Amino acid sequence: MSPRPEEAAMRKEVVNRIEMIIKELWPTADVQIFGSFSTGLYLPTSDIDLVVFGKWDRPPLQELEQALRKHNVAEPFSIKVLDKATVPIIKLTDEETEVKVDISFNVETGVKAASFIKDYVKKYPVLPYLIFVLKQFLLQRDLNEVFTGGISSYSLILMVISFLQLHPRIDARNPSENLGVLLIEFFELYGRHFNYLKTGIRIKNGGAYIAKEEIMKAMTNGHRPSMLCIEDPLLPGNDVGRGSYGAMHVKQVFDYAYTVLSHAVSPLARSYPNKDCESTLGRIIRLTQEVIDYREWIIKKWGGRDLTRTDNRGKNVQIALHIFVYQIYREDSVSPHSADSPMSISSPQQHSSASSVSSLSGSDNVRMHRMATACRSPAVLFSACEVRASRSCDSP
Repeated sequence: MSPRPEEAAMRKEVVNRIEMIIKELWPTADVQIFGSFSTGLYLPTSDIDLVVFGKWDRPPLQELEQALRKHNVAEPFSIKVLDKATVPIIKLTDEETEVKVDISFNVETGVKAASFIKDYVKKYPVLPYLIFVLKQFLLQRDLNEVFTGGISSYSLILMVISFLQLHPRIDARNPSENLGVLLIEFFELYGRHFNYLKTGIRIKNGGAYIAKEEIMKAMTNGHRPSMLCIEDPLLPGNDVGRGSYGAMHVKQVFDYAYTVLSHAVSPLARSYPNKDCESTLGRIIRLTQEVIDYREWIIKKWGGRDLTRTDNRGKNVQIALHIFVYQIYREDSVSPHSADSPMSISSPQQHSSASSVSSLSGSDNVRMHRMATACRSPAVLFSACEVRASRSCDSP
């Protein structure tokens, strides 16, 4: 899922083609990349976000649309002008690469947000790995866009940053921290324990959970905090999650992922082995053959070109998460949250595994019960290894 140099080079060509058309229209215009391509946190099928800065009273959407049609950059019928949107944009699909592009005018917030995210990628080396997996997880459930009932990429990244800031046991600034523990505990937090009704997320000043009433004091025009309330670290008074009307659906799928992975890594799961072709992580995320074939095509077409300048921070790696039972968490490491905690939710529904080990006897029974119970924390570590990507290892 992580970007390859060929994919970055292909996207750069798309940007260059569009930038040439814009410069032909307005030689002094400044074209900048923002969003996931800028930060390097993009999936193979992610859009490219561009913003054009110049001196216009109104965004010249129609003028650019006509120029793009004239140069046959986009697929037929793919160019759409959304001039009534909150942020007016032009949407298109590049004809040669099938990459989707969104173009806006004079909007600085996206560029600032990209710079903000890059700073946190440097601070938390584990951040990109979690983002790639979580983005793919939401994408295949059609929950990666606000207008389909999901959450935006920016909201997801802020949720992960908050999780890493406030983790009680793990130092997320350490690049060798266990990715699997972090992934399962992310699902546990936002799928089970986070109180969406009363609590908002704050990133600035080291991060905090704050009461929604406190966030509402900074809001204007009678706005109220949304269900998924995330204080915008770059724009005081703005609730990043305000459009995510399907936040509770996202909570449900996070809860599902936590349940599946926790059971998958339980010692008891050895009685129910994976299918030969399915990894543990493959229980919750899959890549379609269409995406695999698309990436193969990109390698063949762009593999021999100049790849020295890329915008992604990662190397040419394929993330392989190998999950295994490694240790039992000590009982004192499990810290259930109190009912008054902002992490609590009215019905957390804990799953006991005691009945599953009732057939064992003596010390084995006690030991297995402790392991199964601790799996809620969970009682396993994932080992993450980066494998250099090649055609032979590009599989689901």
